[in-house]
Amino acid sequence: MSKAPVGPPESDRFDDAPHPRETLALFGHAAAERELLDAYKRNRLAQAWIIGGPEGVGKATLAWRVARFLLAHPDPAAPEVQAAETLAVPETHPAARRVATMALADIFLLRRQWNEKTKKHFTEIRVDDVREITRAFHQGSGMGGWRVAIIDSADDLNRNAANALLKLIEEPPERSLFLLVAHQPGRILPTIRSRCRKLMLGALTQDETVAAVAALGPESGGKADIAAAAARAEGSVRETLRLLGGDAMLFDTTVNRLLQSLPRVDWLGVHMLADKLTGRDNEASYETFMRALERHLDARVKTLSQGGAPPARLIGYARAWDDIRDLARETEVFNFDKKAMVLGVFDRLAKAEGN
Repeated sequence: MSKAPVGPPESDRFDDAPHPRETLALFGHAAAERELLDAYKRNRLAQAWIIGGPEGVGKATLAWRVARFLLAHPDPAAPEVQAAETLAVPETHPAARRVATMALADIFLLRRQWNEKTKKHFTEIRVDDVREITRAFHQGSGMGGWRVAIIDSADDLNRNAANALLKLIEEPPERSLFLLVAHQPGRILPTIRSRCRKLMLGALTQDETVAAVAALGPESGGKADIAAAAARAEGSVRETLRLLGGDAMLFDTTVNRLLQSLPRVDWLGVHMLADKLTGRDNEASYETFMRALERHLDARVKTLSQGGAPPARLIGYARAWDDIRDLARETEVFNFDKKAMVLGVFDRLAKAEGN
């Protein structure tokens, strides 16, 4: 794997894995890539796109792939564009090198910034972050071509930041493109959604997941370990990488055991689990817990729906899901006690299962 650059950690990079801007290969999503390329060839590329889908399936990789292609080929009518079958740009192309090193005057990245006081990332994309991008965006394009803004992720925009971004999308310079990476597109401000073309990416197949992780480098793990992690990751490269770290697989198994026992709650096990999630050094365990929880919630709602559960139970479980998301969000934003959050999650889920 490539090493993260010297300086503050990047909120849109997973540990020391290659950043999406450094990742030239795209696994899966051929139809989505073709839709973007065909729109560009016809000179009908929508000004703003929401690239939605589960976390870790390649949304940011696709966004950077688009930006790299436009930087390399600013004229959609050029013969090489019309002949192109994918958005691939060779690693040796100057555009690929400029994107990888962030030596850019016309591609802008909006993401959660590093807080020097807390030595952690801000929990949201703030309005000042959007204003800084807006000022730079309205300056002349460094190459006289496209201006591309990548928002990774739009889920992180707070209300004021979202409104500031809306104004930029409504009044952009010519030849501007906005690519909004979104894990939950439905939570994006409706006025922003109405101005974007939506492109939804599905989960990768297990084979695609294994191939994508293996392509990151030998440090990502052995073939058997990658396959075992990918089998649990539900088509997410990021989740596969997370499960390959330390004792994450064992921890994930523990979380799933506790969730599967609901509505009966093993409170001793839950307390032991919660103790592992407290403290500054346990961010990876907390993220593993949240991803396992999301997978469980998603699977339960699908199972209940397909099994013909009465609407009242589905509504109750959906409300529980919303309550848990809000609880988790408040815990992260206000730095509340994670142990109390975990106990509240199991209490809320037990009630939903018991109805």
